[in-house]
Amino acid sequence: MATRQKPAKAKTTRVEVMSEKKSEVTARSSSKANGTIEPAKGKLGVMIPGMGAVATTFVAGVEAIRKGLAKPIGSLTQMGTIRLGKRTDGRSPKVKEFVPLAGLDDLVFTGWDIFEDNMYEAASNAGVLDHRLLEQLKPFLSSVKPRAAVFDHNYVKKIDGPNVKKGKTKMDLAEQLRDDIRDFKKTSGVSRLITMWCGSTESYIEPTAAHQSLKSFEKALRENDELIAPSMIYAYASLMEGVPFANGAPNLTVDLPVMLELSRQNEAPICGKDFKTGQTLMKTVLAPAFKARLLGLSGWYSTNILGNRDGEVLDDPGSFKTKEESKLGVLEHILQPALYPELYGNIFHKVRINYYPPRGDNKEGWDNIDIFGWLGYPMQIKVDFLCRDSILAAPIVLDLVLFLDLAKRCSQLRGLGIQEWLSFYFKSPMTAPGLYPEHDLFIQLMKLKNTLRHLKGEELITHLGLEYYD
Repeated sequence: MATRQKPAKAKTTRVEVMSEKKSEVTARSSSKANGTIEPAKGKLGVMIPGMGAVATTFVAGVEAIRKGLAKPIGSLTQMGTIRLGKRTDGRSPKVKEFVPLAGLDDLVFTGWDIFEDNMYEAASNAGVLDHRLLEQLKPFLSSVKPRAAVFDHNYVKKIDGPNVKKGKTKMDLAEQLRDDIRDFKKTSGVSRLITMWCGSTESYIEPTAAHQSLKSFEKALRENDELIAPSMIYAYASLMEGVPFANGAPNLTVDLPVMLELSRQNEAPICGKDFKTGQTLMKTVLAPAFKARLLGLSGWYSTNILGNRDGEVLDDPGSFKTKEESKLGVLEHILQPALYPELYGNIFHKVRINYYPPRGDNKEGWDNIDIFGWLGYPMQIKVDFLCRDSILAAPIVLDLVLFLDLAKRCSQLRGLGIQEWLSFYFKSPMTAPGLYPEHDLFIQLMKLKNTLRHLKGEELITHLGLEYYD
C-alpha cells in the first residue's frame, strides 16, 4: 500500500514546521514557573480496563520495584534525566526530582476485566514474568480483583468472558462505571485518579454524527448506538468524573470531538492511542535517519508474529484493520512525501500481523527495508526485533500514569485537553484538529522535555550551541 501525503497539505506543513522552529529558537528563560503545579499529595489511584498481560506486567513490576526486587528499566520518569541550562552548567537532575511526580509507593490499583482472575492468576496465565518473581508478589497481586467489565463481543470477536456488566442501555453501563470510579476513590482512600486502557483492540470504526458533541453522544448512549464502542464508554465515564484517560490500543476511543470537549470541560487530560513498543518504535528511529541523510525509500515490508491475547484478538480482520491504520500512518508523517517526492513519493508500505500461539508474549517484528542512495543505487536493511511486548509496554504505562497526573495538577496543562507532549509514547499521537502529528521519536522526546522545562521556567533547549563559540 503506497503512503502519500496530499500536496495540498504540504504548504501548510512547511508553515507549521517553520513556525515551531522559530518559537523554539526564540525561547527565553523565565525566572518563574509557567503556571502552578499542585504537589502530589496523597495516593494516586490507577484504574485499568483490561487486566491482561500488559496490565499485570505493569502492576507486578511496580510492586517488585517497591519491594526492591527489580529496577524500573525503560521508565523515563524513574531513570531519566533532564539537562537544564548550558552544557557547561552540569545540571542534569533526574526527571522525578525536577518535577513533582507521584511516588511509586503512592500508587493504588484497580481494574475491569471480562475474566474473573485476580492479578496473580492473570499474570500467571499471561506467562510474561518468571514464576519465582510472581510468587514473591502473590499476596499483593492476589488482592487486586477485577470489577465486571463493559464488553461487546461484536467489537472483540476472538475472546469472550463471564465477568460482564448488564444494562438496558449503554448509558446504564456508563453510569455503572461512574459508580465504580466513585466507589474505588472512596474505599481506597486515593485523592486522585487515572484511567489507563490496557484492553484489547476493538474492530475498526470511523467517527459518525454521534461522536461530534456531548449532546449527540449521550443521546447515542441512551439509544444503544452500535457505533459506541466499549472503550468509548470507559472514556466517557472517566472524563465525566474528571479523570485523565490514556488509550494503549489503536481504538478510536478518545480521538473524537466529544471526548476533546469533555476533556477540556472537566479538565481531564487525554493523549494519543496505541503504545509505541516494538516494530513501530524501530520505524520512528530509522525513518528519521533516512530523512535526515536524504536517503530514498522504495518499500518497507513489516510482519509480526505473537501469541498472546493481543495476537488472538488481532487475528480478527476487524481488529487488525484498527491496528493496521495505527501502524501505517507513521512513515507518511515522518518522511513527508509531498515535500520529498523523488525520495518518498512512491513507497510500498505493507504491515502484517500473524497469530502464532507458541511465541506467547515474545513478539517478533521483522522488517525488510528497500532504500536507495547516491545516483539511485539500491540498498537493503533487515531488522529482526525479538521483543517482549509487555516488558516494553509496562514502563510506558508507568510514565503515562505519572505524567497525566502531573498534567492534571498543572494549571497550564489540565485545561488543554490533548497532551501532545506525551506523543513520545504512542503510535498514533493526538493533536489539535487540523494539526499533523509528529512521529519522529527524537523530536517527540525534545517536545516532552521542553514542556517540563517550560513548566518550571527553565530555558528551552534548542541545541543551537553558537554561544559556546562567541
